[in-house]
Amino acid sequence: MLRNNPGAKTGSSIEAQLASGGGIIVELPGDADWRALGEEIRSAVQIDIRFPSFKDGRGFTLASQLRTRLGFAGRLRAIGDLIPDQAQFLKRVGFDAITPDRSDLAADWARAEQRYSVVYQPANDAVLTIPARRTGDDLEALNARYRQSDALEILRDALETTWRGRIALLSSFGTEAAVSLHMIARIDPATPVFFLDTGRHFAQTEQYLRTLVDRLELTDLRVLKPDAEETREEDADGYLWQRDADACCALRKVRPLARALDGFDALVTGRKRFHGGARAALPVVERVADGLRINPLANWSAEQIQAYFQTHDLPRHPLTDMGYSSIGCWTCTAPSYGGGGLRAGRWPGQDKTECGIHAPAPGAAVRPERR
Repeated sequence: MLRNNPGAKTGSSIEAQLASGGGIIVELPGDADWRALGEEIRSAVQIDIRFPSFKDGRGFTLASQLRTRLGFAGRLRAIGDLIPDQAQFLKRVGFDAITPDRSDLAADWARAEQRYSVVYQPANDAVLTIPARRTGDDLEALNARYRQSDALEILRDALETTWRGRIALLSSFGTEAAVSLHMIARIDPATPVFFLDTGRHFAQTEQYLRTLVDRLELTDLRVLKPDAEETREEDADGYLWQRDADACCALRKVRPLARALDGFDALVTGRKRFHGGARAALPVVERVADGLRINPLANWSAEQIQAYFQTHDLPRHPLTDMGYSSIGCWTCTAPSYGGGGLRAGRWPGQDKTECGIHAPAPGAAVRPERR
């Protein structure tokens, strides 16, 4: 439901705009699907999330998704059946204001706000609050902070401090994957590791996955698969990759990853600038459509990758010696003999260079309309 006038702004002008009666205010139920809200909230200066009952926690999840997935930088207000004991949690997920239905608990709310005001501010351990993480300036600060750090230091800070308990590693178990996986194992082998099982991987990749997981003693591998019903409807004959490679990637990679990211604020990748293309200007920390990406190896060279393999005696992907420099699904990967860059063998003969999980097109993470 939209109220007031258009022309919403972000930043320090929000409070002034609201005080003058301007701006769009959107009210959403706590069970709203964040993936369908892009257009509805685009011009909003404030979003009110209604809690039908203090026992219904879906509003907390929605607030976090608006902040971390859609990058909403306006004002968030919690309204409805709320109790003072929830104050600190409301602030932790990014609410700026709370307007409960009950008016007889004003004193209790005042005491609660004094307590959570401390939690809401950046702590001495340098953990960023959700409101801080949602601004571009703070991404710049993080990148500046990490500029002089090596990859292991970046990962350690990300896993143990900045996004502790809310971060995972995404691995393709490809030709360079062992480096970041080995670093993760050195810091915390219980870190969640996501693997997108498209059903189209080389048998050698599946073998390599088992080898690395056992060798590095990784204890939280999460295999993400496409939804069975969606697969039957969208790829009944198994040849979607030939007809529409982007749609195949959306079905088998983009949407499964989007579903798995619930509860996570950041995702570690193994991407590097020397891969070229859109990765040439890759920052260490970036915001994409569904959250934050941490790229600790962004400025590594191919020589550093090879040196790390040798120093730590890491096993190689079985297809490396067969001319494969970048490995994805067998349907869309070929050896890269003859040059063209590390990723020359991906989607050969097409303009496509990325699957979409790091910079999805608008709506790519949302299930398309069924015909």
